Amino acid sequence: MKSCSRRIYLNMCMKRRGLKIFLISIVIISLVFGCVELLREREEKPAVRPLHEMAGRLVMEPYLPGICRMCEGSRQTSEDSSFLKGLLSQYPGLLYAWENGENNVTESDYARLFLSEGSDEDHKGLPEEALDYDDDAMHLEKSLESAFLKENSSYLTAQQEAQEQEEQETDTQGQPFAPVEEKSYRYQWEELASYEALIKAFYAVDSTTVAGEELLRADALLERDMRIQGSADEPQILIYHTHSRESFADSVAGDENSGILGAGEYLATLLREYGYNVIHNTDCYDEERDYAYSNSLPALEAILEEYPSIEAVIDLHRDAMPEDRRLVTDIQGRPTAQFMFFNGLCRTKKGAIEQLENPYLADNLALSFQMQAACNEYYPGIARRIYLKAYRYNMHLCPKSLLIELGAQNNTEEEIRNACEPLAHVLDLVFSGREPERETGGG
Repeated sequence: MKSCSRRIYLNMCMKRRGLKIFLISIVIISLVFGCVELLREREEKPAVRPLHEMAGRLVMEPYLPGICRMCEGSRQTSEDSSFLKGLLSQYPGLLYAWENGENNVTESDYARLFLSEGSDEDHKGLPEEALDYDDDAMHLEKSLESAFLKENSSYLTAQQEAQEQEEQETDTQGQPFAPVEEKSYRYQWEELASYEALIKAFYAVDSTTVAGEELLRADALLERDMRIQGSADEPQILIYHTHSRESFADSVAGDENSGILGAGEYLATLLREYGYNVIHNTDCYDEERDYAYSNSLPALEAILEEYPSIEAVIDLHRDAMPEDRRLVTDIQGRPTAQFMFFNGLCRTKKGAIEQLENPYLADNLALSFQMQAACNEYYPGIARRIYLKAYRYNMHLCPKSLLIELGAQNNTEEEIRNACEPLAHVLDLVFSGREPERETGGG
């Protein structure tokens, strides 16, 4: 009897010992796999063989989930990744980046890059208040200061809005726009010599990117010659719309004379009256909004190749705002939509985006800066801060490239057309070389 009990006891000890050895073996194997994965990631070796990968996951997933999560990002696509593929199928840019890795993305893959520029500029990494000027960033005439700083901070009820619109129509009836001849305000450029002062006075920098003194210096931005040099006998300016389907509060669906297309044609007409030869391209590139920039790129390249005389390219958009906020100010007693100049810096906070080079970045920044300065001096309150974001937005095709966000979805057609008139005037001031005032060394 004692010998039987002893055998049972020994068997139990052996089982416990075997279990301990098994568990220790599992831990050792897991650690080995973890070290292999970490070393492989550090040495940037190619994908692990499928059998190794499967074995590694079976062992590491239950026992070392932390290391498993750390190593997941470096694994290549495998046959058992169908679930993740399905999950990312709704985001083709992310799917492409996951399948190929950042190092395999080239310029020819622009349409599939994970940078979804097509809808990107509507998503700001800053609160809307960051686009408003501080009290001391720009000194305005008292008559304009109150209206500008209010910036429609609270929306009107439907009844109040209808009444206001009726009053505006009565007040502005028969009052044509008159280009301003004298500045309302003059910058003292020596006060904006520092990078910090310049940012405060002109820019809103999105949370996705960084600017830097090497890009933004007032003297360098003012010195760039943004004059149109060629004759009006040939096309000089191209206006197009990456997002041609954008509309306003009272736009007529399907009518090219309203919405952003109508605004583009009106702006083109005004610039022609100033003596410029303007092409207005109304082609649609945003049937799939996420691919709008890659869709428009070959078309723009073809137009610029056909008309090499084109010196300036304007991509005219409208912004997207909360419904309780309207971008409208008063210019010459007329309700006028505010607008914003938008630049892509081709770099995130991690550094330059190699696939999105822009040889004309300094020119692009100079043009928007000179436009903003002239707007603030001639029509205080009409332009919001210049918005700087990470990507490129097809602004690499021409030195004089502008992306303009004209009003928003809740502006009226009247407010948009009223904004086109001072915008055309300021474009003429810069393109003709009357602004900035180089002869006197600044305003």
